[in-house]
Amino acid sequence: MRIILSSFIVIFFLATGCVYSQDCVDGINKLPMYGGIKKCKEQLEDDKRFLDACDKSTSRKEAAAHMVARGWQYFYAQKLDTSMMRFNQAWLLDSLNSEIYWGFGNLLGTQRKFKESIPFFQRSLKLNPDNAKVWQDVSTSYGNLFVQTQDKKYLNAAIDAIKKAIHLDPKNAQLYGQLTASYSYFMQKDSARKYLKITETLDPTAINPEVKKLLTNN
Repeated sequence: MRIILSSFIVIFFLATGCVYSQDCVDGINKLPMYGGIKKCKEQLEDDKRFLDACDKSTSRKEAAAHMVARGWQYFYAQKLDTSMMRFNQAWLLDSLNSEIYWGFGNLLGTQRKFKESIPFFQRSLKLNPDNAKVWQDVSTSYGNLFVQTQDKKYLNAAIDAIKKAIHLDPKNAQLYGQLTASYSYFMQKDSARKYLKITETLDPTAINPEVKKLLTNN
C-alpha cells in the first residue's frame, strides 16, 4: 500500500501540474466527465501518463477506488474543485464505478445545479440500485427542484426516491424525516403525520422542528 500511495503522489502532480497550449480548453477537469469537451493533444498525453503510472502500481479498479476515496475526502473538506478532479481521474480509470457518478451528482448539488445533478445520480443507481444514500441524495435534488419550481412532478419523484431508500435502509430515521418533510407540502397531511410518528420513534432529532410544528399545530 505504501508503494501505491507514493505512486499516486506522482500521479497527482502529473494530472494537475501541467501548463497547456492555447488550443486546450482550460478547467475541464473541474467539470463532471471533463464536461464532455474534446481534449487537446497535451491533455490526452497527460491522461496516458496518468493511466500508465496507475497500471504500474495496481489494477485500474483499485486505483479508481482510491481516487473515489480521495474525492470524498476533499468533498467533505469543502475542497470541491479538487474533489471533482479526483472523481474525474477515477472516471478515467473505471467508468463503471457507481460512486463516481454519485460524487458528480453531489458536487453539482452543492453548486445548486439540482437538475444537472439528477442524470448522474440516475447513472449511479443504474450501476448500483441498492445504495440507499444515492436514492436519498437524488430525492434531495428532486425536492430542491420542487421548491424552486413548485412543480409537483418533482415532489412526487422526491417521495418515490426516498421510499426506495427506506426500503433499503428501513431503520434510518433521517430517511423518514425527509419523507415526512416531503409529504408536509400536501394539503392532506395524513401521510406526513404517519411518517412523523415513525421518525420520532426512531430518532426525535431527525425531524425538522419547523416541519414538526407545522404538522402538530394543524
